Amino acid sequence: ITTFAVHYFTNTLIQVKIMVNIDKVSFKYGNNTVLNNISINLTPGNIYGLLGRNGVGKTTLLKLMGGLIKPQSGSCQIFGETPFNRSPKFLDNIYYLPEDCFTPEGTIERYVNNRYQFYSKFDLNKFFSILYEMKIDSKKQFKALSYGDKKKIMISFALSTNCDLILLDEPTNGLDIPSKSIFRKLLTTYCSDESIIVISTHQVKDLENIIDPIIIMSNKEILLNHSTYEIGQFFRFNLYSKKISNALYCQELLGGYLTIEENLDKIESNVNIEALFNGYTENEDAFKSILKY
Repeated sequence: ITTFAVHYFTNTLIQVKIMVNIDKVSFKYGNNTVLNNISINLTPGNIYGLLGRNGVGKTTLLKLMGGLIKPQSGSCQIFGETPFNRSPKFLDNIYYLPEDCFTPEGTIERYVNNRYQFYSKFDLNKFFSILYEMKIDSKKQFKALSYGDKKKIMISFALSTNCDLILLDEPTNGLDIPSKSIFRKLLTTYCSDESIIVISTHQVKDLENIIDPIIIMSNKEILLNHSTYEIGQFFRFNLYSKKISNALYCQELLGGYLTIEENLDKIESNVNIEALFNGYTENEDAFKSILKY
């Protein structure tokens, strides 16, 4: 694992561990280019929100990190290893949960007892505690469960692996409102300073106060990879009674117009991630020019 120096709007250089290093990676399915020369670094202690419209390459990026597919050019290094080699040490420390997850026959207890030994840091007590919070009976058969309950079990297993890199593709799909609330609580409870969680999602509101930093993908590239603090240094989010002329993005709400402006005077405001995503995808060039991309 390498380190690099970062500058966070101060004169202080901070050394940060890079656990995920993706450098100039491209990938295509047949003639369809999905990722085009993308580069990104991920550091521990963060729950990254991976945002983007359908078809921009979010799932492909997760599969590359998980070693399920191989970059056609560029380099992908996780913990200093090449994911596609799928060494036992690498596989012990990463968990990828796809959007549509396979569940076998039999009981939940049988499932976990057959699989937890593959993860040296797996915590059985944590698994059953999370199931209890999710109101799932571990003695039930998978075939008797709804899609949402199956998803809860797979999320419980993923978090109980205690892997340093956990990749979750649309984890809140199929969850009811109380379960989404429990999921948010579990993420904040079980994300350690040594781990990285990457969540690909369309349900921004489900996770708005949890995901940070924010990654936005569009047109086969990474548009943004910043913490909400850094985003707040560049952009100001306000609610006005009427439209303003210099807005980067404006969304009409019942109480007025939610507006994003360039933060020229560095006035602090709360970042609205849904508005940021909508604004970025609608007015990409303007946002990129402010970030000097």
